Amino acid sequence: MKRSGARIHCGTPRDLSLLARRLRAGELVAVPTETVYGLAADAFNAGACRRIFSVKRRPATDPLIVHIASVRDLSRVAAPNEAALRLAKAFWPGPLTIVLPKNEAVPDVVSAGLPSVAVRLPAHPLFRRLIRLAGTPLAAPSANPFGYVSPTTADHVQRGLGGRIRHILDGGPSRVGLESTIVDLRNPSRPRLLRPGGISHQEIVRVLGIPVARPRRKAGSAAPQVAPGQLARHYSPRAFVVLHERLPDRAGTGATAGEAWLFLRKPARARGKNIYWLSPRGELPQAARNLFAALRRMDEAGYSRIHAELSRAPGLGEAINDRLRRAAAR
Repeated sequence: MKRSGARIHCGTPRDLSLLARRLRAGELVAVPTETVYGLAADAFNAGACRRIFSVKRRPATDPLIVHIASVRDLSRVAAPNEAALRLAKAFWPGPLTIVLPKNEAVPDVVSAGLPSVAVRLPAHPLFRRLIRLAGTPLAAPSANPFGYVSPTTADHVQRGLGGRIRHILDGGPSRVGLESTIVDLRNPSRPRLLRPGGISHQEIVRVLGIPVARPRRKAGSAAPQVAPGQLARHYSPRAFVVLHERLPDRAGTGATAGEAWLFLRKPARARGKNIYWLSPRGELPQAARNLFAALRRMDEAGYSRIHAELSRAPGLGEAINDRLRRAAAR
């Protein structure tokens, strides 16, 4: 099948220099991160950031995450506090986003009109190099049509947005595979976990040394969100997702046409083209890394219903469950 698509670049100095110039000129570039692929624009260029919303068909009430190349750059976009700097020292570069009061240099379109901004220092070396070459923080949500399963490879981006953007930087498959953990530190004495991810709630509590409120599930809302990934329905395949606390090994055997079954670990007995698993041994890092790709494969296979198994483990298990519950929300 012939596909119109964006140009895919590798991480050569020549390509990175070209993409940095394109970003400074106000263009969009899909970029690799350790979490998922993002759609990046100059965070200080309101017009470029508005194009992100247009390309993704993203509601203006859903803010963007601003990515920086160094902790020294944090003060360019936000007003850090001691708690934020402690988390940054412990987990940056890495899959942690911190919500803080924003600087005036950050356009309102980036923050959905709120006086706060979500900031992250990514661990992917190509992305950090590109931020440095561009000379500006980069705003970047996931590089996919709004609400659909997040992309973890350059090919996923090409299939979803390739006809709407010009440039994709290929940095290989995402190492974490789930969007970043988000912590709200606007009030450092009352930290809140807004979205679970690669950094667990327990790790955040350990570093801050005080209680951290857990996420509250929200219904759909037209009001601006404090951070991305807060909507009840998100990260969703086209197929209807049904959640199960546990799937028996023989689940899916003799299932009706159009149904697929997604196990956390490879089942001992179940067989068939409609049987999928996230990790042969149920290892959580591998399961998280494979989740979105598995949901995409089942969509491409044409299944109308996906039976998915929830994790019973803390940490990454909570993040996997969060994405599955949002995918299954009606």
